[in-house]
Amino acid sequence: MKKREDIRNIAIIAHVDHGKTTLVDELLKQSDTLNARSGLSDRVMDSNDIEKERGITILSKNTAVNYKDHKINILDTPGHADFGGEVERIMKMVDGVILVVDAYEGTMPQTRFVLKKALERKLRPIVVVNKIDKPTARAEEVVDEALDLLIELDADEEQLEFPVVYASALNGTSSLSDNPEDQEKTMAPVFESILKEIPAPIDNSEEPLQFQVSLLDYNDYVGRIGIGRVFRGKIKVGDHVTLSKLDGTTKNFRVTKLFGFFGLQRVEIESASAGDLIAVSGFEDIFVGETVTPADHIDPLPVLHIDEPTLQMTFAVNNSPFAGREGKWVTSSKLQERLSVQLQTDVSLRVDNTDSPDEWVVSGRGELHLSILIENMRREGYELQVSRPKVILREVNGQTCEPFERVQIDTPEEYMGSVIESMGHRKGEMLDMVHSGNGQDRLVFLAPARGLIGFTNEFLSITRGYGIMNHTFDQYLPLLDGKMGERRNGALVSMENGPATTYSIMNLEDRGTIFIEPGTEVYEGMIVGQHNRENDLAVNVTKEKQKTNIRSANKDQTNVIKRPRILTLEESLAFIGDDEYCEVTPESIRLRKQILDKNAREKAAKKANN
Repeated sequence: MKKREDIRNIAIIAHVDHGKTTLVDELLKQSDTLNARSGLSDRVMDSNDIEKERGITILSKNTAVNYKDHKINILDTPGHADFGGEVERIMKMVDGVILVVDAYEGTMPQTRFVLKKALERKLRPIVVVNKIDKPTARAEEVVDEALDLLIELDADEEQLEFPVVYASALNGTSSLSDNPEDQEKTMAPVFESILKEIPAPIDNSEEPLQFQVSLLDYNDYVGRIGIGRVFRGKIKVGDHVTLSKLDGTTKNFRVTKLFGFFGLQRVEIESASAGDLIAVSGFEDIFVGETVTPADHIDPLPVLHIDEPTLQMTFAVNNSPFAGREGKWVTSSKLQERLSVQLQTDVSLRVDNTDSPDEWVVSGRGELHLSILIENMRREGYELQVSRPKVILREVNGQTCEPFERVQIDTPEEYMGSVIESMGHRKGEMLDMVHSGNGQDRLVFLAPARGLIGFTNEFLSITRGYGIMNHTFDQYLPLLDGKMGERRNGALVSMENGPATTYSIMNLEDRGTIFIEPGTEVYEGMIVGQHNRENDLAVNVTKEKQKTNIRSANKDQTNVIKRPRILTLEESLAFIGDDEYCEVTPESIRLRKQILDKNAREKAAKKANN
């Protein structure tokens, strides 16, 4: 069968922070792609502000490099399971994968997740053991771990015969030897392994066109852009083609623009052939999984499977007393419009209307997936309020089921008992325990996703910040009885409006943990701290010290208050209960009761308990 030997299509997959984006940077710098090398910053593929801040990849990125007269299309994929919708579609576009594994940490939960997706597509893996220069590197054991994982995930014989390259992407070095002293200032071993091991795409350019959309982009000038692979035939600018929709209908379009990838640029091209990765515009409502074919030869490819959302939250118009003070976009029509734009490119997201025109149920693949959307919206000037995340239940064979996650925890030995106890409270079942011998233990659990909501803060607390936790969706299992993972302590709730005072905060410090600083504007029903008991407590944080003419014996003492605990967005979402909202604006993150009035709140609580 004829092949296009001038092209290779690969995806780079790995667990979070194992260095795949840094590796792509080095491949760009050391390729023959001259203009791709100019002015590259570190982790250049992570272009989104949040990606740069958090050091994670959220959106899949395309790039292409030239090496020895070959074009290598590289797709940098997210390592976090919350963005698994991206990973699954990428696998359809490529012929092989580079699995990047940290030379010390070894295989991790999200390594398992992305590798499983690749093996299901029968893709050939190349293992790159990264960070080989670390003093703690254990390269030989890590390769064995990768082999064990491949066996566990039912890899075939060809996939098990994977080549291994040892590298330090940060230093721009690599070698086929596991000895760090053999590292050379080149990425040639990686490039050569790609050319040798990854199959070239089949050249069936003379057959009728088949182009399938795997990713979406949006541009104000050309509208919706479908990114995907030409699986068969050729496509040219000006072609009249047919789009086979997901619902079985067809639509005729004219291709207005074609784009190819070169370095970090998306460049206009006139035509593309089988094996090329391209972007196409001219389709008004193209969706992931749809196929473009000639009008006289309609032959759609199988629809891409995308995992369903597992978590949902209510997004609502901000109706707090401070609504409209800090945001640019505050109305229901603007929020609806913004969520619709998100749906244009994020196929793992669902947005459902409710009985109220000011509320929507937004479903995603996890806490991180939804919190990234909220963070992006607040940075764009939106105000909104969101509810506590809830897992999505499903009927499986007539039984109500809930999502379970595979949790891997690395913790110092002295905290192991506390971790096991805490996971037990959250109905986690231990699957494995590994004693490393260096004081660090690895624990693996299967736990219901609802038990893990908000667990990160508790976990960091009980391991004094030394623990590392990773979790990824595993499967739907029968619903467990009882509540779990919910906040045990009540909230300190403001009963007045106005600025918080040092005097009142000092007098409340023995009642719990304070979330606000003196001078912060508060309103009735706003949560200003966590009570050290189980019940909510209405407090006055605006009270001023009474001024008198009587001299105090300790008048010269300075008022000193504890530093308040300022919650991040993720911490706020984890903290709130079912009767509370997180109010999000471009400048502030506030917690509040859904019913602000104290008396009305108490009446509603009594009614709910009866």
